[in-house]
Amino acid sequence: MATRSPKKITHAAVGIIQRENGDVLLAERPEGKPWSGYWEFPGGKVEAGETPQAALVRELDEELGIGVTQVYPWMTRTFDYPAKFNTAGEETSEAKTVKLYFFVVTDWDGEPQGLERQQLCWQSPEKMEVSPMLPANTPIFEALKLPRQYALSNLNVLGEDVFFAALKAALEAGLKMIIVAEPQLNDQALLAFAKKVILLANRYQAEVTIQADLTLAMQLQLDGVHYTTAELMLLDSLPKGFNCSAICESAEALQHAAKLNLDYVFLAPVVQGGDVEWGQFNQLIADYPLPVYALGSLTMSDLHQARMHRAHGLAYPLQA
Repeated sequence: MATRSPKKITHAAVGIIQRENGDVLLAERPEGKPWSGYWEFPGGKVEAGETPQAALVRELDEELGIGVTQVYPWMTRTFDYPAKFNTAGEETSEAKTVKLYFFVVTDWDGEPQGLERQQLCWQSPEKMEVSPMLPANTPIFEALKLPRQYALSNLNVLGEDVFFAALKAALEAGLKMIIVAEPQLNDQALLAFAKKVILLANRYQAEVTIQADLTLAMQLQLDGVHYTTAELMLLDSLPKGFNCSAICESAEALQHAAKLNLDYVFLAPVVQGGDVEWGQFNQLIADYPLPVYALGSLTMSDLHQARMHRAHGLAYPLQA
């Protein structure tokens, strides 16, 4: 029996060049290139002997004329592009599989210019005004909408008065997402507590997610449902119409979350014996396709370090 040859994969580095206000730079593929007229993040093929980050720095210099001075490794996603044909039925772009190494570039020297005849524009991930988007890049915009910090409710430790004072202070400081996770509460108490959290969060346009209670999420008209590792490992599908997240405490849980295509995950623990195990964290999510929050006893002063090790942001129990 003839053996099937392994699928050829093209490796490419992708730069999400992001201003302080969150806007990102997009480029329109020029005539003569496959998928011309589609918008994409700048970047290009990883050459033999190059690391993805070295390829990114080279490509952004060649394509845009900028020098990268601050870059964070982020997600890695694989995408199968179908063949494209013109109206005469002629193939204009062959089918191929690409492995995309995404980086977020937050500082650079020079002003981006279209050195390869490509049109450039800055766009808000919240409100895209150009199309069509290159298919592999479309899901990235949902991830870019996620904030850099996420809080977990901590009622059992803080008590109600201290908790709501701490939540109000965090919301005033810019917190945009919180998970209600209080397994010690009965159904009636959880409902009452969640309603109070939602009422306060709504004043600051912040989103509330609830842990593994789909019925309550529907009753409260929440956008998201959150799962523990144990709950995640029992899932074989996700509820429709909800953002879904989970705490992952093992490589197996991370793999299962990726298979189910959750919206984002929390990786824990990253704190052991008082030290943040960033090397282990980085190793676990190398080549990982989902946004990952580092979960532990962290503060926003740890954000730079977390992002240098591929984290999207930080998650932590709310503290007084």
